[in-house]
Amino acid sequence: MKLEHVNICVPDAKSHAAVLMDLFGWKVRWEGPAKDDGYTVHVGDDESYLALYTPAWALKPEAQRYHHQAGLNHVGVVVEDLDTVEARVKAAGYMPHSHADYEPGRRFYFDGPDDVEYEVVSYD
Repeated sequence: MKLEHVNICVPDAKSHAAVLMDLFGWKVRWEGPAKDDGYTVHVGDDESYLALYTPAWALKPEAQRYHHQAGLNHVGVVVEDLDTVEARVKAAGYMPHSHADYEPGRRFYFDGPDDVEYEVVSYD
């Protein structure tokens, strides 16, 4: 078994997807009208993706991470070259934080578009 996708709500699925494509080299796998007159963009690679869903109504503010049941804490992304991706993250205007180097890999986090936190890790 493997994890295929995670679906998260964002204010603008297209713009959020564009940032992730620039940072991680992902592609749009599918996009179009979705549940309850919303819009979804599936962005990722051939194996897995994030389903970015923008509903037809205004979203409520995010709940505090790590404090709410079923809340999204962060999205983990494995990359081959951590330093290159960190440079892209900085160039896009995001601030990497919480760097760590422990088995099995090096990592950092950043608060990306729409305040979704991403963990970027390399296992080489």
